[in-house]
Amino acid sequence: MKAFITGGAGFIGSHLAERLLDDGHDVSVLDNLSTGSIDNIAHLKGRSGFSYTIDSVTNEPLLAELIDSSDVVFHLAAAVGVKLIVEQPVHTIETNVHGTEVVLKHANKKKKLVFIASTSEVYGKSTDVPFREAADLVLGPSAKHRWAYACSKLIDEFLALAYWKEKKLPVVIVRLFNTVGPRQTGQYGMVLPTFVRQALAGQPITVFGDGTQSRSFTYVGDVVDALVRLATTTRAVGEVFNIGNMGEVAIRDLAVRVKEMAGSCSPIHYIPYDQAYEAGFEDMPRRVPDISKIREFVGYEPKLQLEDIIRTVIEHMRAN
Repeated sequence: MKAFITGGAGFIGSHLAERLLDDGHDVSVLDNLSTGSIDNIAHLKGRSGFSYTIDSVTNEPLLAELIDSSDVVFHLAAAVGVKLIVEQPVHTIETNVHGTEVVLKHANKKKKLVFIASTSEVYGKSTDVPFREAADLVLGPSAKHRWAYACSKLIDEFLALAYWKEKKLPVVIVRLFNTVGPRQTGQYGMVLPTFVRQALAGQPITVFGDGTQSRSFTYVGDVVDALVRLATTTRAVGEVFNIGNMGEVAIRDLAVRVKEMAGSCSPIHYIPYDQAYEAGFEDMPRRVPDISKIREFVGYEPKLQLEDIIRTVIEHMRAN
């Protein structure tokens, strides 16, 4: 199989590239390094079947060539992280919507299989937890920039499914739930690497809001395994899947656990959302996936639970 990964120098993309190479597939990567890093794929350079290009998905002649030479497209390139989204809403919307638009357009010419990476953010303010793929989605008002990311990714989903319905382009949509692991940066607001970095440096561990908001964290290796399995499952085409871990933890409890496991003396500081992001910022109180659908389709079961995930991130940061 020849795989093409947009955003392949990013956190998830680099792990996916590594796994596909290990499985004997050819992998080409495209990344503009806006949030990815060449360091993430440095260890893959020189491996048989691997190539990378530093450019944008908006370079359509290049994109078309890379798609034409592939069997499957994993479209992971996107604006990511709450901090980036709040500070640059125009960039967020344009990057996510236009990027997906051109990928689907060129993939459709030769009916290449496309994976669209969506997000648990699309569930918005829904209280119907755990979140099911067929459930209603409840977004906040358009005046709240925080929801721009969710809306842009939801448009991606609608567009991809429209291509499947109208043009028979094979697409698979995956909604990722707080994917974490080695090589992830906290630069754009990702909570676990931020907590670990602060704890190891003896800095205050900063919890936004009152910390009662809860999340479920999924190890990147489990996410990659799910993507690989779905890529070889023909009945997954035209479907939407949650990929996550149902283990749930309050963010304030996560801060305590990271502090203890890192052997840190860092104090835990609580910062109001208005100071952390912007006035009137709204957060999702809970974010837990129902994974029964992907379990039924490909036998997906997350292998790493929270304590092991935290330990892995701590060990990686200490080593690097």
